[in-house]
Amino acid sequence: MSSTQHKKILFTGPVGAGKTTAIQAMSDVPIITTDEQATDMTKERKGQTTVSMDYGYINIGKKERIHLYGTPGQERFDFMWDILKNGAIGLILLIDNSRKNPQQDLKFYTKAFSEFIDKGELVIGITRMDEHKSPNINDYRGWLQELDITAPIFSVDAREKTDVSSLIQALLYTMDPGVAA
Repeated sequence: MSSTQHKKILFTGPVGAGKTTAIQAMSDVPIITTDEQATDMTKERKGQTTVSMDYGYINIGKKERIHLYGTPGQERFDFMWDILKNGAIGLILLIDNSRKNPQQDLKFYTKAFSEFIDKGELVIGITRMDEHKSPNINDYRGWLQELDITAPIFSVDAREKTDVSSLIQALLYTMDPGVAA
């Protein structure tokens, strides 16, 4: 009987940052979502919102699988964040550059997921930079420096498999610099 290695990566960030889309772009199978009709201020950004989690996976060869879990973006579902953190090897934080205060989003989510950051298991992807040029990557680097956080940061399109793959590869590399991309 063959044994398969499993790894779990967690995607988090505010509503509309692209978590569901990123997982969908990467998953080798149709993803499981728990989207429901948005009924609060979220409906101004999108019609559906994740209320529990998103899930998909990537097969790496025959003996390794990376499970991709996405958290709900709304703070009122933060109990799910604690559940989904269990067993995760790292965190990909997506920030929507078109939101009113992405700096505040960065502060909020880095505080909420500080245990990953303390272990150096964080990569940040900034979405919608093609639509909103400001703030730029250097602004985010400065904000991370103010928060005393060191993490790779990328401008990404969550719809593009190559962009999301770069985030995952960077995360795996930060955890084990000997990993070949």
